[in-house]
Amino acid sequence: MKKSRFKITKNVLLFWCLFIGLGAMLGGVCMLIEPSGSILHMEAMIDYFQVLPFADVLFQNYIFSGIALIIVNGLSNLVASTLILFKMRAGLYLGMIFGFTLMLWIIIQFVIFPPNFLSTVYFIFGVLQFLTGYMAITFYKQEIFSINEDAYTNINENKDTLVLYFSRMGYTKKLAYEIVDAKGATIYEVKATEKIDGTLGFWWCGRFGMNKLDMGIEELNLDVKEYENVIIVSPIWVFDVASPIRTLCKKLSGQIKNVSYVTCHYMKAEFNKVSEYLDGLLNVKHKNYKSVCCRKGKYLTKTLWKEF
Repeated sequence: MKKSRFKITKNVLLFWCLFIGLGAMLGGVCMLIEPSGSILHMEAMIDYFQVLPFADVLFQNYIFSGIALIIVNGLSNLVASTLILFKMRAGLYLGMIFGFTLMLWIIIQFVIFPPNFLSTVYFIFGVLQFLTGYMAITFYKQEIFSINEDAYTNINENKDTLVLYFSRMGYTKKLAYEIVDAKGATIYEVKATEKIDGTLGFWWCGRFGMNKLDMGIEELNLDVKEYENVIIVSPIWVFDVASPIRTLCKKLSGQIKNVSYVTCHYMKAEFNKVSEYLDGLLNVKHKNYKSVCCRKGKYLTKTLWKEF
């Protein structure tokens, strides 16, 4: 069974929220029990607070600091923990935000305290909590993304048009099906022979994309010469066409009559040079090219595919 990256990062975020929240509650309560800071051995550090505004009122002892610590880093993270435990999405966002809040809290300490190990460590904890929250939100949106192939009923009606696509996460696949449904075309998925799924697959594909390497693909069970028009749909890897599509185009060089390209990516960019590069591989001049920005399954670029 495929491991859920969302569940893993969610549990790690829960740990950070509980760890920071309970630690802040303990520290704040100790400050309220003994405002001099003796329980935490912080008596000498009260002098450093005198550079802050209203120090003569708020920072003559640790009462205000304890209350602030409980509210800002204690109760806040415990609320986020509770929401995560009850599988409420707000907990993910709050967990990420409170990681950033902890970083701001520690930055104030960097300003008023001499360099110290504890502040540095907790700043790193804040960074890790923030990043874990961001990853959990991203993985959640990726895992709830789905495509219902049965919803596209206008397929294989136009025998002259073929849509070839490669998709790692499913975003390009959904885009290809929308094109096929609009044009009534035939659809064919290009499959890589490498392991490309999951986080390790992401980094492995990044290696191919960074070095512009060809990636092995499964044997094609169709003859592209039978189609008058071919539309190739590809994700963008490291500012260039995905490696499996690069391999595909090299295999099909000189065999396609009329070709159009659609690229799918996270950035708001055109990547026009990709179309020129693919023309060189296929030894043909493309008819149309469209660059589509897709973020977490939502297409930000609108196109009338019937006219494409």
